[in-house]
Amino acid sequence: MYRIFVNDKPIILTTEVSPEHNFKNYLMSSVNIGKVIKELNSTSLEEVRIIGKKQETLIKKFLKKLPNVIAGGGKVINDKGEVLFIYRNDKWDLPKGKTEGKETIEETALREVEEETGVSGLSIVKPMETTYHIFKRNGKHKIKITYWFEMKSNYKGDLLPQENEGITKVVWLNQEEQIKALENSYANIRSLI
Repeated sequence: MYRIFVNDKPIILTTEVSPEHNFKNYLMSSVNIGKVIKELNSTSLEEVRIIGKKQETLIKKFLKKLPNVIAGGGKVINDKGEVLFIYRNDKWDLPKGKTEGKETIEETALREVEEETGVSGLSIVKPMETTYHIFKRNGKHKIKITYWFEMKSNYKGDLLPQENEGITKVVWLNQEEQIKALENSYANIRSLI
């Protein structure tokens, strides 16, 4: 099963048909993605389920329905066990950004975290869940596919928010502070913490 978020409401890709209750079912072969996005944004529906035939082809078929934007990001943990958060667009988030040129997704994630936060000395510990969300730019919907990595750093210097990217704060948060921050975050970020 895959979840693609439209704001905080998921489009769930599945092979199972369930009776509708606070959600709608659509067939992958005939779904109108624009209509689904509009429904999620303008009704009380909690989610939409898109039904495909084979589990292994669900995401591949769905990703063909909208232009893709590839991004990499990091959940950075310091030697105190705190996680690095950014504050952008009035929400707590993790640092991430789009790939540039021929860089690998790992290089993208490391570069973006450093650019957005000022934290250096980053190393990747392991890959994490990939997240998907739909956004609108210049009147067109796109799917952002973000490849996440758990990272570590023993950086002790100043945290420098990348203001030209709309980031107003960069902070290390302990477990209690993370729980509070996640109340004002995105569903796909909550799934990573």
